[in-house]
Order: sequence, then structure tokens, then C-alpha cells
Amino acid sequence: MHKENIYEPFEIVFKELNECPKKAHEHNFFELVYIVSGTGQQCINKNKFPYHKGHLFLITPDDCHSFEIDETTQFLFIRFNNIYIKNSALQPDNIQKLEFILQHANHQPGCILTNQVDKTLVEPIINALIREYVNRDLYNKELIRQLVNTLIIIVARNIAKTLPEKINEQSEEKAMDILQYIQSNIYNPERLTAEHLGITFGISESYLGRYFKKHANETLQDYLMQYKLKLIENRLLHSDMRIGEIAREFGFTDDSHLNRIFKKHRSASPSHFRKAHRVIV
Repeated sequence: MHKENIYEPFEIVFKELNECPKKAHEHNFFELVYIVSGTGQQCINKNKFPYHKGHLFLITPDDCHSFEIDETTQFLFIRFNNIYIKNSALQPDNIQKLEFILQHANHQPGCILTNQVDKTLVEPIINALIREYVNRDLYNKELIRQLVNTLIIIVARNIAKTLPEKINEQSEEKAMDILQYIQSNIYNPERLTAEHLGITFGISESYLGRYFKKHANETLQDYLMQYKLKLIENRLLHSDMRIGEIAREFGFTDDSHLNRIFKKHRSASPSHFRKAHRVIV
């Protein structure tokens, strides 16, 4: 698979495209992609998410991704690496937190902005970035850098809200590896048993539960269920997949099994949840 590099700590590209010029590919850098206009689908790690104006995506290193364009789309691509984070005039005590948060994003499809307040905050920042990029006015590089820094911090805030409460930049590397492994294999339940995780990470099956709860502040089974339910919510709110299709994707035996589990944890059936919370923006 083709893998892209960047040769500067950060770069901005503003493009209008009728079709994606690249097949599925990977990066060795971070990329923020903002949809200025247009519609289509984001494809990431074999999952798809319909996009439209106002969506912001984070592509992390080694994510496999591409875009399928339905309607002519204006993209703003913001690419940066760890060197940029370290040298971008951010507060030294925030650099480690930002690196940690960005590296441990969930690698799942969908807009990275999880609340409407941040969506309204990001839009004028993007508009200002495009103006500075196009007009090349005095001090435009300095202004672009400040705007990009602000955008990265907003993205980090949204990612941080999805991490377990006790998982942070001081957590043991093995705990983070287990968390990433779970996220990467959420569609493969046979790889997420306590026995398989114990063998994979060299932890006895009897100790694994205590170790995970110590670092994540919740049991392994609770984390697995809540993470899976968040992904299911994502499908319900941002895709046209049928309930049965979602049930099969996440390993439920049938619609009624998914309905029972979802209602237990969310106090509503998947169809009622979709009807009550889905908003076209």
C-alpha cells in the first residue's frame, strides 16, 4: 500500500475535487481534513462515513483511508507531524498531553467534533485559515500557525473526552497498548477474550481484569461494551445502515439481541435512539 510522507513539519492544502485522486493509502503524519462544501464518504480502516459541509476528520499515522466523492467537494487538508507539535510555540506542559491524545485517537470513522459548540467554533477558524492561505497577506504564516494550533487543541479536547477517565500520558505503555489493541479489534470478538489478551500482552488471565481496571477505572467488559455501543451510536446517527446490518457488524446474533443490549444500556431501542437523536446539519 502506498504511504505518503511530508517533508516539512506542517503544510496546508486547499483543493476542490470531483473525484479522489488517490486510492486507499497511509501517512506517516497527522492530517486534519475539513469539508468546506460537498458530499461523499470518508473511508477509513475499511469503514465508511457519509460526509458533508462542516465535518472535520482526523487521520492518524498508519490509518488506511480515502474519500469517495459524490458531489464536488472543497477540502482543507492540514498536515503536521510530531516535530511541529514540539516546535509550534505551545506551552511545554501541554506538548506531552497533545502528543498522547493525538496518538491515541480511536481510529474510527466520523467527524472528530463531538458537540455543536465546537463545530460553531471551528468554522470561523477554518474560514480564516483559507483566507490567509489564499491571500498570502503580511504575517500570514504566523497567523496560520496560531490558527492551526488552536484547531489542534480543539481536536485534542474532543478526543480526550472519549478516553477512559484514568488513561492519560502517565499511564503505563502496556495499558495503552491494550486499549489500542481493543479499539483495533473491536469487530473481532475472538481476539478480545481475557485469555487471548492475556497471551498477547503477557499478563495472566486472572490478573488482567485487575490490571485493566487499575489503569482504566472500569472493568474490561464494561469498557468493551461501552466502546462498542459508542460505535453503534455512530452508525445509527451518521449512516443509513439497517439495524440488522449493524447487529451483524458488531457480532450480535440478530436484531433482537442488539435491541435488548442497547436498550439495557441506553434506555431506548436502536431505532428510537436514531429517531430521537439524529440531526441533519
